[in-house]
Amino acid sequence: MINVSNLSLRFGKRVLFEDVNLKFTPGNCYGIIGANGAGKSTFLKIVSGEVDPTTGSVSFTPGERMSVLKQNHYEFDEFTVLETVMMGNQELYKVMKEKDAIYMKEDFTDADGERAGELESLFAEMDGWNAESNAATLLSNLGIKEDLHYKLVKELDGNEKVRVLLAQALFGNPDILILDEPTNDLDINTIAWLEDFLAGYEAIVLVVSHDRHFLDHVCTHIVDIDFGKMNIYTGNYSFWYESSQLALKQRADQNKKMEDKVKELQEFIRRFSANASKSKQATSRKKALEKLNVEEIKPSNRKYPAIMFNQMDREPGDQILHVEGLSKTVNGEVYFKDVTFMINKGDKIALLAENSLVTTAFYDILAGRDKDFGGEFKWGVTITPTDMPIENAEYFEGRDENLVDWLRNYTSKPEADEQFIRGFLGKMLFSGEEVLKKVSVLSGGEKMRCMFSKMMLQGANFLLFDEPTNHLDLESITALNNGMLDFRGSMLFTSRDHELTQTVANRIIELTPNGVIDKLMSYDEYINSDVVKAQREEMSGKIIS
Repeated sequence: MINVSNLSLRFGKRVLFEDVNLKFTPGNCYGIIGANGAGKSTFLKIVSGEVDPTTGSVSFTPGERMSVLKQNHYEFDEFTVLETVMMGNQELYKVMKEKDAIYMKEDFTDADGERAGELESLFAEMDGWNAESNAATLLSNLGIKEDLHYKLVKELDGNEKVRVLLAQALFGNPDILILDEPTNDLDINTIAWLEDFLAGYEAIVLVVSHDRHFLDHVCTHIVDIDFGKMNIYTGNYSFWYESSQLALKQRADQNKKMEDKVKELQEFIRRFSANASKSKQATSRKKALEKLNVEEIKPSNRKYPAIMFNQMDREPGDQILHVEGLSKTVNGEVYFKDVTFMINKGDKIALLAENSLVTTAFYDILAGRDKDFGGEFKWGVTITPTDMPIENAEYFEGRDENLVDWLRNYTSKPEADEQFIRGFLGKMLFSGEEVLKKVSVLSGGEKMRCMFSKMMLQGANFLLFDEPTNHLDLESITALNNGMLDFRGSMLFTSRDHELTQTVANRIIELTPNGVIDKLMSYDEYINSDVVKAQREEMSGKIIS
């Protein structure tokens, strides 16, 4: 158990949170959420002992072992991959090293023999004889192949290092597991394995993530950091979001009778309880929801930007986009070849590839940034596309304008005077004097909100998105998801956000070096389709002429 008592954290006059009193119990996974800068990662560092609070304390049940997902990718560069994973259980690792050191001694004494016997007993109690095979299994499940297990960590690439550090955190089934953005740089299959692992985990898990699908699948509770306070709510992220929105709507409806509000909330809880019965942590979550008091559900104070793309200057016709034989090779490597497809009215297509460089190259061609390619593509005469590139530095670096002047560059609308632009930026959460900030000093999330503003002002009827959730907080991701769902035109997009891709896409196109896989189905249907898997294997086995 973890007890947080009267916790506060201040940096000068800035208060991140204060008077926090929480209890975390075994068998539950707690998703820590809050706006960017609210203190999510800092709270995890306080719990792990890396950061001292201003006041208050964090206490643990004696003898419990904590494991933390390390963020320093270079800390273990001089160790082998297997050894790095086993270092996740420091007590076991110390026993191993001391035992090995004794056996390496040339002048082995009776005292050494006695100590070695003690260590062997400890080693057996800690399941040490299975440590190496358990570590190897973890690594394999996380996509680190056996031929890498005995290499030094410094020989691995960035994505592989992330997986090794995740295996280290999971190794030995710690009593308390602290994970900060554990799905970063993981592929779909590895995330699915991690979801299954955590869903059945019997200890305490505290996790920060911007992946809503992941939070929904692993969390039994949500810890919301809002206005300097922290509250625990039963249920996963979707339950917290939907219930807080319902409570917000009810608060605005002053004329509604209290009994009607209670009835509406009770019906809402019943619906989510029924859905919970299908989840991996079904029984405990369903019981918790059924016991939930409707008064525990409170409206969130979180602000969501207004990301809406339906102010199209022109309704699209039936001819949208025709791609014929499109090919791209970079330094002798075939990114894609003979890509041919037509986009129909209303298509919202998720574009996939094994490598993000491939999808980015495809968007660069369609957006006109890259002229060096084979084949051709043609937009319909009524189509006006706009795009969100994966890198937006060229739009901001070296620019001296404030937000108002910057945004005015991207619209020819006669009504777009300063008051109009200020109102527009206000919807994107830039209020008051913030609109006079120089664009060159904006944060990553602020730049993304500016790029969405640019897209919206351009009145396009076809949207291209290359990883649009990068740098966004959960509120902006949710607003973007809703804006893409509501858009009446067509779009082509690539996103690592599972929930966004599943809810928006009605068609999937996957680029390969030997053509495309093109399916009219949802994302979940696509990734679970045996037909698609067989087609992908067949394509990857072809010889490129």
